[in-house]
Amino acid sequence: MEKIRLGKLDLYISPIVFGAWAIGGAAWGGNDDEEALEAIKASFDLGVTSIDTAPVYGFGHSESLVGKAIKEIGRDKLEILTKFGFNWKTQKGEYQFPTTDGGKTYAYAGRDGIIQEVEDSLKRLGTDYIDLYQIHRPDATTPIEETMEVLKELQQQGKIREIGVSNHTVELMKRANSVINLASSQSPYSMVYRKIEKDILPYCLQENVGILAYSPLQRGLLTGKITADYEFKGDDHRAENKFFKEPNRSRTNAFLEEITPIAEEHNVTLAQLVINWTVQREGITAALVGARNAKQAEENAKSLSFKLSEEEINTINSEMEKVVIDHDV
Repeated sequence: MEKIRLGKLDLYISPIVFGAWAIGGAAWGGNDDEEALEAIKASFDLGVTSIDTAPVYGFGHSESLVGKAIKEIGRDKLEILTKFGFNWKTQKGEYQFPTTDGGKTYAYAGRDGIIQEVEDSLKRLGTDYIDLYQIHRPDATTPIEETMEVLKELQQQGKIREIGVSNHTVELMKRANSVINLASSQSPYSMVYRKIEKDILPYCLQENVGILAYSPLQRGLLTGKITADYEFKGDDHRAENKFFKEPNRSRTNAFLEEITPIAEEHNVTLAQLVINWTVQREGITAALVGARNAKQAEENAKSLSFKLSEEEINTINSEMEKVVIDHDV
């Protein structure tokens, strides 16, 4: 799998990135750590060298698992992308949601929070530098310029290589870019949720900022496995997500039925077809895709083993336009 340059800077990543949210366990109905490690290693063996995680994924658990994988694979063979800005060790910033043990999580990107978070992440990951450090969500209590100044210092110290944002507006990206060279924007993007095409994608194309598309499979909805009678287990957050409720679930499954012949023509799964389409979409640098076990990881990694024709892409796009997209989700 040939690596691709992230924006205009000197960081190259795999076009498929291992998304490590689900392996954190929390909000996904639990997780098997050994299977998660095997998933990361299976991805790596097939060319997926980039891993995206965050402290809040399992409240440190995802980063710790990634740290174990780094130790087994080798730090120099991987690109590690992580985040900051969701802090459960402070009461500064804006309250967001409870922790699994009854604590509170805040959106906070002030100096003291960042310094604490980067050291915690480096320790959990077992490394002395992070390839891409991203602010997870905006902090309304701290000007983004102040946040970027701290990141610039960390960059000068060699603790982080490049700087990105996640879930930020164009206006905030412009302000961030006035202080540092912004490498990327991590944003939700899928066939049924294309809100970034309105403004974020055009801005990133104009400024040569990379786009890391997360949830390209819409958290599993676009795999075709979420049937009408599918039930979520435990604390799986998808049970209350609008995309998984009616009529959105049925509309999406009807769309998938229309594009299934294209997947069958290439002898691939619907998920592989969707990932392939996403990576080929103009302006998208890479797709972040999660996996809980080696089989899922291998399927994801093989998503670029075929090429969609222009006619097939046009067919997919035409059918896609018939799906009602809820931009407010």
